[in-house]
Amino acid sequence: MSFAPLLEAESAVVLHAFAAMTAFALGVVQFAAPKGSVPHRTIGWIWVALMAAVAASSFWIHTIRLVGPFSPIHLLSIYTLVVLPLAVWAARRHRVAAHRRAMIMLFSGALVIAGVFTLLPGRIMHKVVFGP
Repeated sequence: MSFAPLLEAESAVVLHAFAAMTAFALGVVQFAAPKGSVPHRTIGWIWVALMAAVAASSFWIHTIRLVGPFSPIHLLSIYTLVVLPLAVWAARRHRVAAHRRAMIMLFSGALVIAGVFTLLPGRIMHKVVFGP
């Protein structure tokens, strides 16, 4: 495993990847930690900011072009930017089930499933994990 291929990429890709990896790690911590506590809320706000950075930075990444400079993954970014504030709003309104559902959907869809696709041959993260 070598981060060299990632560090050689354009800055939007580097920001996107490191924000996603950090969000993934914090998401795992959130799932395992007690809910509703001050640390949960603090880590949660950091996670939301990281996910917003992941989604926003994707609009400067145009490796896969299907509709102009965009690809279907950009629809996931729009979805993320819409659902994040709704999930925070649900938590602030004490709608725990809606908050939990939204956050699990974002974690599994925007980080896990999308992350698996970054491991396909020819992608930068494939080179990071498996070598050139």
